[in-house]
Formats: sequence, structure tokens, C-alpha cells
Amino acid sequence: MPDDRERLIRNLFAAYLGNDRQRVSEALADDFRFTSPFDDDLDKATYFERCWRDTGWIARHDIERIFVVGDEAFVTYRCLATDGRSFRNTEFFTFAGGKVRRIEVYFGAAFQDGRFLPQPR
Repeated sequence: MPDDRERLIRNLFAAYLGNDRQRVSEALADDFRFTSPFDDDLDKATYFERCWRDTGWIARHDIERIFVVGDEAFVTYRCLATDGRSFRNTEFFTFAGGKVRRIEVYFGAAFQDGRFLPQPR
């Protein structure tokens, strides 16, 4: 089962990168919830309304690690933008019925030329 969860996460990242909203929607449970530092407990419809945009600005996602335990997983990845900017985030996934039920995003530092950029205080 952990392999199924990991595969679902990898497929979700690929669908997002491919700007395949339908495939992303199908991977999310009907009662899906999304939280980030900018968004608190959004439902599925609001997530797509507020957070979904054309992903053409993303050159690639480099998934660094996925830890799956039962119906939960942590994913840490680095995102490289087409303009050379990049950042690193960690997301906490919860699964139910073979779909993603919840994602909580924790934003990380900006990354440039192989180093983390200092964050403003």
C-alpha cells in the first residue's frame, strides 16, 4: 500500500506539471481540503478557484523524498521555475479511499545556484 500512495503522489505532481486539471481533480477526494500559509482549509472547489493556475511557469519538480506511513505521507520537493527561480516545500498528504483527502503545504526557502537564500527577518 505505501507504494500505491507514493505512486499517487508522483502521478499528482506529474499531472500538475502537465497542467492536467482533470487528472488532478480525479486524484482528489470529493471532501478534499487544502491548507498552506496563504490558504486555510479550502474545499476542493475553492482550491481550484484560488490556487490552480497555468503551470507553464514550472520547469520541473525534483521530488527529494516521500515518506509514507499508512494513510499519511510527507513529500519534500524542489520546484524550478522557467525563469530560474526555485524554492523547496514540504507537503503533508492524507489519503482516504485511494484518493488524496488533504494536503497541508509548508513553504520552504528560495533556492539559487545550489544554495538556500537567506530569508528576511
